[in-house]
Amino acid sequence: MFFILSLISFFWLIRTLKAVLFWIYLWQLKEYHIGRFLDHFRTHKGKKIFFNFFFAIKLLLLPLFFLSSTISFYILLAIYVLELIVIAIRGLKRPVLTLKTILLTLVLCLIVISYLLLVSRHIKSLDIVYYLLLLDIFTPAIVSAVVLLVQPVFVYFRIKILKKAAKKITGFKDLTVIGITGSYGKTSTKEFLTTILSSRFKVLSTKDHKNSEMGIAQTILNELKPEHQVFVVEMGAYNKGGIKLLCDIVRLEIGIVTGVNEQHLSTFKSIENLLSAEGGQELLKSLPHNGLLAVNGDNKYCLDLYKRAKTIGNTGIPIAAKVYTLLGNKVSSDIWAEEISVHEDSLDFMTVTKEKEAAHFNVNIPGRQNIQNLLGAILVAKELGMTLEDISLAARNIKQEQAGIILKRGIRGINIIDSSYSSNPDGVMADLDYLNVFKGKKVIVMPCLIELGKKSKEVHQQIGKKIAEVCDMAVITTKDKFEDIKAGAMNNRMPADKIIFNENPKKTFQLITMSCKSGDVILLEGGRPKELIKLLINR
Repeated sequence: MFFILSLISFFWLIRTLKAVLFWIYLWQLKEYHIGRFLDHFRTHKGKKIFFNFFFAIKLLLLPLFFLSSTISFYILLAIYVLELIVIAIRGLKRPVLTLKTILLTLVLCLIVISYLLLVSRHIKSLDIVYYLLLLDIFTPAIVSAVVLLVQPVFVYFRIKILKKAAKKITGFKDLTVIGITGSYGKTSTKEFLTTILSSRFKVLSTKDHKNSEMGIAQTILNELKPEHQVFVVEMGAYNKGGIKLLCDIVRLEIGIVTGVNEQHLSTFKSIENLLSAEGGQELLKSLPHNGLLAVNGDNKYCLDLYKRAKTIGNTGIPIAAKVYTLLGNKVSSDIWAEEISVHEDSLDFMTVTKEKEAAHFNVNIPGRQNIQNLLGAILVAKELGMTLEDISLAARNIKQEQAGIILKRGIRGINIIDSSYSSNPDGVMADLDYLNVFKGKKVIVMPCLIELGKKSKEVHQQIGKKIAEVCDMAVITTKDKFEDIKAGAMNNRMPADKIIFNENPKKTFQLITMSCKSGDVILLEGGRPKELIKLLINR
């Protein structure tokens, strides 16, 4: 009996600790945001966490235990062995090590081990299976409860860190702070602006996609030095008030709103809340009376914000606002592009201003949409005293990876467009437009988009329609809105067998290699399909 109980306890402990790491990983992935965490379970992948064979059998074992504890024991033991085999094949998902995840892991491991010792001490029969199974089933709730219970502790320390960062930055009297927000284009605009300004100023910018309050605060505390003249801050949020919080920390003088769409609508709950934060209203109200707002004039929400700037500021005084547009034919633009030539791996255009200044730009990055992001950076650089010629020269130093879209040469001479970091409706449409530059067969591989709220069906049908216009084949790697994408594509005369649901990277690789040849192009859109990228690039 001792051996049997030890065996089930061992497998239970390994499996439960694995589950603890997974649930901490998921909370961290969703940035400990309750709305984003819960929204995950509306997706097909999220539903599979609970609606799967193993979980169903475990639920059935609870009543079965009272009929036969022996049978329940052997079934549960078999399940644990199979689960460990699956982990060995698929790999263990675990959180990135931070102070918070380490603390959560230690606390939860202590709870799990203490529970095992407690039941093992008091129960010396197969009845132990019932109690182990109970904690197994309720592991998600236990982990989530611990995460939420320790949250106030981290909120307290977070507030202290934010106040410390805000206090430090107030001591930099000659520092120009530029804040960039929006639903898309934030990171590329930040990277372009940082590279351009660095040719003349000592510039610090937030790294990678660290656009939350803690990422910004840590940048200020760890990297901001007296010699810095400009601080470029990417700002992201999932709640109303989120951008105001960031603005209160950095006290910006210039704000850029790159564009607004339905991305994250499900976490904001309403378009009004989204427009308040990522839509730039909070940023506008935080600008000083002598500040500057720069907006993407090709976006209707940004244009509304531009009109609001004439009457609203944080002192009630109108804020200076300027507009950049791709072509300059929609509004009275301050800066726009002409003579645009989009090549496979570069952009060539003339930048023209309202004052009739002009300069030629040749930048080694792909994607017509990046001209728009460049124009936002050019406009602000010009406001800081750089000439268009100086900006044009500095823009030559921009690297392809800064654009969020990279062109690579893959197996058999197939072109691979890696736009896999993240995805939003406008980004997908822009990347599909970029495919038209290529002459060969065009294939898109993408997951369905998330956090779009009530607009999700409509957005995915529009994406399907666009796919049908541009692509010869589409592989959709998640199931949630596959039928909506397929309906949109088929309504635009795309054959049903050319739009495929497949979540296995190896099978996707086989589909691509069977149907594509040298000169064809594969667009990897969103979801970071690392295994597929490796297969396509390294063989």
